[in-house]
Amino acid sequence: MLLNMTQMLSLAQEHHFAVGAFNVSDSNLFRTVVEAAEESDSPAIVEIHPEELAYCKDDFMRYVIARVSDSPVPFVVHLDHGDSIESVMRAVRAGFTSVMIDGSALPFEENIAKTAEAVRYCHMVDVSVEGELGTIGNTGTSIEGGMTEVRYTDPADARAFVERTGVDTLAVAIGTCHGLYPKGVTPRLRMDVLAAIKEAVDVPLVLHGGSGNPDSEVAEAVSIGIQKVNISSDYKSAFFDKAREILAQPGSGWEPNAIFPPCIEAGKEVVKRKMRLFSSIGRAGLYREAGLPAWRQTLR
Repeated sequence: MLLNMTQMLSLAQEHHFAVGAFNVSDSNLFRTVVEAAEESDSPAIVEIHPEELAYCKDDFMRYVIARVSDSPVPFVVHLDHGDSIESVMRAVRAGFTSVMIDGSALPFEENIAKTAEAVRYCHMVDVSVEGELGTIGNTGTSIEGGMTEVRYTDPADARAFVERTGVDTLAVAIGTCHGLYPKGVTPRLRMDVLAAIKEAVDVPLVLHGGSGNPDSEVAEAVSIGIQKVNISSDYKSAFFDKAREILAQPGSGWEPNAIFPPCIEAGKEVVKRKMRLFSSIGRAGLYREAGLPAWRQTLR
């Protein structure tokens, strides 16, 4: 079941849970996310960064779109951290149902102008748009980048940003970082900032840099009003740790069907744990009961 982000998160907002957005860049990581979602009857967001798309190519998206369209559980295919109108439009043409335009490093007015332009184009073809306000940190272990110092989202700015751009979802900065945290570093999320933003805006809120944060803080953020949580490094590290373990064994060979199935299972364990944390397991039935129309690409 292929949906756009507005369809996906409206029910999450109504029923007070979050949906995990998991970055993929090849068929094994994609299988990890899709199979975990189907086994858990959980909605999920397949997320692809422009650098990941450059690696896996637009043709890969035909498989992605076909696979999730035929699934009994709801999926969104989302562009993560689109850096230009060109990258956004490439995603739209490739079949993405949702895009992010990231102008968070720009001055406030420039961020508004760039985001509003993306919204204007994407809403013509029923593609949802995520904007970002404030800056996410960077641990140096992720392609998503980020800033060396977090700039928290200002609630008043968030209200103005949403009103002037028309975004469907808003990524907020409350103290997370992209990538895995160094040993001994424990992030601390500003729940007071999140609560104030939630009071200021009505659109679903997004938490970037969800890997490595304490489960208790992520659960609290979801209870306050986060509806989408981005996960990449946590489940990928489990996948590739298992790959290294297998390849280090004598006679491990080189056949993908001997190497990757245990890696997929290791990744799925992490994905399912995150889904339990977000309270999304078993929630796919809500979308089937709602009888949401399947999303259809209108631009070709």
